[in-house]
Amino acid sequence: MEKFDDLCKHPVDGFSAGLVDENNIFEWSVTIIGLPDTLYEGGFFNAIMSFPHNYPNSPPTMKFTSEIWHPNFYPDGRVCISILHPSSDDPNGYELASELWIPVHTVESIVLSIISMLSSPNDESPAIVEAAVSDCLDSYISFPVQLFLLFAGAD
Repeated sequence: MEKFDDLCKHPVDGFSAGLVDENNIFEWSVTIIGLPDTLYEGGFFNAIMSFPHNYPNSPPTMKFTSEIWHPNFYPDGRVCISILHPSSDDPNGYELASELWIPVHTVESIVLSIISMLSSPNDESPAIVEAAVSDCLDSYISFPVQLFLLFAGAD
């Protein structure tokens, strides 16, 4: 509860957070605001951050509820970012131990890392290979146009 209170007292540019249900401190609603000069500029992207009961010893999970096309987000909205991977969760040895979850990460550091990843995807370790392959770059670049058409009601 302390981290939530701190975030409410000292909001961070680029996102907002609140409890999904005031009786459940383990599930937060997060809205990320698309950064200027990125494909996501002007967008509002909603996600749920779920904390395990042994947090901060284990990382939270984050899943977007808004439609989003990005190489590091799974089709169901789950975020694939090293800092949310437990230190014992890298069977291929791809990620450095310093990139994985450590209990000193905060909600701010997690969300700011995800915001940074929006403008600089990790195409070497994609959740959606098609989004990272140059042949599919048109789909990735046209995502804002698809959003506009979706919300404008066009087909």
